[in-house]
Order: sequence, then structure tokens, then C-alpha cells
Amino acid sequence: MPAKERFDCWRELVGRTRDSEMTSVHADDFQAEMRRLELGPVTLLRSSFPPARFRRTADRVRRSDPGVYHLTLVLDGGLSLTRDERDPTAVFGPGELYVLDSSQPYDVRGLGARATARGPRRVEAVGVDFPVSALPLPPHRLRTVMGRAFSGREGTSALLTDFVVGLDRQAALLGPAETPRLGTVVVDLVAAWLARELDAEGALPDDGRRRAIVENVRGFIRRNLHDPELTPPAVAHAHHISVSYLHRLFTQDAQGETVAAWIRRQRLEKAHRDLADPALRTVPVHALATRCGIPRPSDFSRAFRAAYGLSPSEHRRRALSGPADG
Repeated sequence: MPAKERFDCWRELVGRTRDSEMTSVHADDFQAEMRRLELGPVTLLRSSFPPARFRRTADRVRRSDPGVYHLTLVLDGGLSLTRDERDPTAVFGPGELYVLDSSQPYDVRGLGARATARGPRRVEAVGVDFPVSALPLPPHRLRTVMGRAFSGREGTSALLTDFVVGLDRQAALLGPAETPRLGTVVVDLVAAWLARELDAEGALPDDGRRRAIVENVRGFIRRNLHDPELTPPAVAHAHHISVSYLHRLFTQDAQGETVAAWIRRQRLEKAHRDLADPALRTVPVHALATRCGIPRPSDFSRAFRAAYGLSPSEHRRRALSGPADG
């Protein structure tokens, strides 16, 4: 794209859900990247851009308010936020997230990471935009959390950030039938996180709480696949629920698949990916299996062959063979 058209194009893409006055000292040679993923009424934006300013004035709010919440997770660089001239400016760094309401003015500035030999300073961020009406928490309850910095590295917020970043990485593989459901899950996770911050879990509908617990369980399992003691009782204990309740929640959401079966499938899928990874070609098969929580070679070989129809070694050989090897 010609240099003189880049900034206007990027501004139009951002403005579809984040209507503001956008300016940048780099507008004449604006080098940015953006991926936009529609998840039903939810929009996910993955962006990388040089320092820029996003100013939503009171006049702009009066002219048009789409009734949208904007969640932003900073991955690299920084963002500053001024919501009111009487309030101090907040600064958000990597790993922090915040929420804004389109019905309120704001002034956001991208600070960028340090400049390198490869180019100017840049901001890396993921945004999630969704209707105010989709969140099962009344707007007046959220006033105290708007514009505040929260860590995305612990508790329910860590589950939310992991899920959002994972969605962005898998965007090219998602089919149109999946995306609306995933948008619902994103809103459920946002609701669960904010409800916990506000000590208002009781305000969430039963379905939303159930989906949030299931995603929390799945995230916990994915992070602990290396542990051979990762069993349904261990998972239930970590989430302070009974084993029977865990099974009931999971089978409702996973079309009958049990917790143990899902754990086993995740272990084998991770092993399948790792065996095909050129960067891991020197790691012994049994070591990769142990990393996936299956320390006994015979158990791993038997389960892998049952799932994929060939041995782990044969899968690795085929996956890593070059064109010359057929």
C-alpha cells in the first residue's frame, strides 16, 4: 500500500469500533499491522503501530455513541490514558489491561517501546470490543473499574488474557461456525474477571458462570499438562468444586466428553505437535511424552497409535522429512 494511504486505511479499520480522532507524527510513513477477527457481536483487534493518539471528545460522544466497551491488553510498549482533566494520567505497560466505555470521553496515547535499529518505537496490543448490553453487569457497577490498570498475569484476568491471545494466534484456523460461540466465551470471561474485581459473582447468570468455570478449568489443564498427577479430582480441588459438579459442567459443555478424556486428548495433541516441531527434533520421544504428562513409554506409544494410527517415531519421521526424503 502506498505510504500516503496507510494511516487513513489503519484509521478507518480502528474507527469501525473505536471511533475517535486519530493522529500520529508518523502519519506520512505509517507502518502498522492489524488483524481483525469478528466473533459475532465481539470484535478482536491485534495491532502493532508507532506512537499515535486516540482522542474521543465529549462532542464526539454526543454525536455518536455505539454503546461499546473497549478492553485493551498491552503486549509491548505502553499506553497512557487521560479520562478527565481533573484526574491523573494513567500509564499501562506490558501485561496490563484496562476497560473503557464509548459513552465517556478519553485521550489515549501510544508511547511505544524503545526504538531499535529496525525501526521507530512501537506499541503492541490486543483489543476486544463488545456491546455494553452483552455484559451481564449493570453499567453503574463498573464505574470504579473503568480506566484502571489491572494485571493480566494472575487469577481470572490471566485466563482472559491467555484466551484472547490464543484466539488471535488461531484466527486463521477458526471457521465461521465457531466464532459466535467464542465471542460469547470472551464476554463470559470478561464478566467473570470484572465480577471478581467487584466482588459481584452473584450478579452473573448461571450460564455465564458455568461457561467461565469451564474455560477456567480448560486453561488450568492446558497449563499443567506436564503433571502426570493432573486428574479430575486434582482439577476439582484446584477450583474448589466437587468432582461430580466438575463432571456435570464439563459434559454439558463438551458434548459428552469427560474431563479425563479431554485431558488425555490434550496431552496427545500437544505431543503430536511437539513431535512435528523442527526445533524439538533432538529431544527424545520419551522426553516429549514426559513433558506432556505421560512418563511411561509403553503407555504413550499405545495411546498415540490408538489416536493417530502410527507410532510416535513414525509420525516424527514423516513430519520432519524433507521433500528429498519423500
